[in-house]
Formats: sequence, C-alpha cells, structure tokens
Amino acid sequence: MEETIINEFESPELKDPVLIEGFPGLGEVGRIAVQFLVKKLKAKKLAELYSPHFPHYVLVDDHGVARLLSGQFFFWKNEGNGPDIILLTGDSQAQTIDGQYEVTDKIIEFAKSKGVKLAISLGGYRAESEGSPEVIAISSSPSILELAYKAGAKASPEGNPVVGMAGLLVGLAKFKGIDALCILAKTKGYLPDPEASKRSLRVLINLLKLQVDLSDLDQEIEKAKEIMEKLKMLNERKDRFIESLKRSEKERMTYIS
Repeated sequence: MEETIINEFESPELKDPVLIEGFPGLGEVGRIAVQFLVKKLKAKKLAELYSPHFPHYVLVDDHGVARLLSGQFFFWKNEGNGPDIILLTGDSQAQTIDGQYEVTDKIIEFAKSKGVKLAISLGGYRAESEGSPEVIAISSSPSILELAYKAGAKASPEGNPVVGMAGLLVGLAKFKGIDALCILAKTKGYLPDPEASKRSLRVLINLLKLQVDLSDLDQEIEKAKEIMEKLKMLNERKDRFIESLKRSEKERMTYIS
C-alpha cells in the first residue's frame, strides 16, 4: 500500500449530510463520542479507510484474527427534518506530519463526494487553569462558530494550537468548499475521559438538534472515576513509601555519623 485508500460498502442517498469525526487523541474524547453515536444511532457501515501512515502493526481479536489499523465511516439517515450524519472514527491517527495531511485530505475528498457541506471534529484539550471553559469551539466560518457558542461552547484562547486531524480538518476543509467546526472538551488527557466526551456531545446535539439520550455514558463515567480513585490511592501509597525510605536512610546516616 503506497497511499491512503477508502473502500466503500454502500452508496446511500444522503440528505444534507454532516461529517462528524473523532479519532484517538487527548482523553480519547473524540473516539469515545463518535463510537457512542454509532451505537446509539445504530449507524450502518459506509466505508473503511486504510493508510500506510498508520502505525505498522495489526490488531488481533479474541479469536486470533488479525486486521490492519483503519478508519471506519458509518452513516445514519435522519427521519426528521435535520441532516443525515456520516460518522468517522478509527484505531489511530497518522504518525507523520505528511501522513496527517494526506489522510485528512482523503477524508475531506470523500466527504465532499457524499455532499457534505459541514464537517465537525471532536476532541479534547488540556487546560492549565481550573477556570478554563469546559468546551471550546474553533471554526473556519464565523457564522458556524456563533451557532456553536449558542449550543454551549466557548471561544478558544487566541493562538491556541489544535494539533492532529481534529485541527487539520478545520484548516483544510475550506479549500474544498466545506465549512468546518472543531469542538474540544477540557480533559486531563492521560486516561480515557467519557465525561469530557459527554460534554462535547451535549454541544453537538444542541447544535444539530439531535434527539440523543446521553445517560448511557454515565456508567462509563463512573468506571472512569473509580479508576482515577484507584490511581490516586496507588500514588499516595507510593509517596508514603518513598518518604519512609528517605526517613530510614536519614536515620541510618545519622547513626553512622
């Protein structure tokens, strides 16, 4: 494989489709959010994306079957007045700068071929201060940005870099005539953060006027909190152990002197 490819499984007629992308990143915020929507909306598989820019290993399931890392497109047909949805998530982001650009460009080209005029990326951002907004938005379109603010997002700090595919989607989409929006939820980033995913989804469903119950994420949020508490206890035990070693060493040195 020399370049990124997309294999389609279906060619549905879609009504004003919106692309929603969430790949692995800080706190797995985007991927958790999109995977939740796929399950909740019972979205159907649309296509798969393969790229030589993904990490060079395969994933093996519990039956011993191996597969290449990939991106997965799904679609959901809205029975109401709102737009249809194309959902995109995957196993990994591209591992090089060139790869990030190529994969993102291929995604945008595919979205355009399906009639997408608005692309939304979901992700996490690490905030230094406690008073930072819970969810921020950036966009290539001032009018889309205003809608995101009305849906509950706040303005991003000036000069704030948005790295990876979440940011590149916004930067590159306008060259293809597609408006783009990035919704980022505050997260500590070092563990999967379903609570941050829920905050980003709340803004998204307000923006698109989707009828989606987010309460199913609460169980995952509680599990994540339990893991955090266990890690906190382990760190406290480690700190106490290190302190006891220091005291013992100090007492030993005092005795020798």
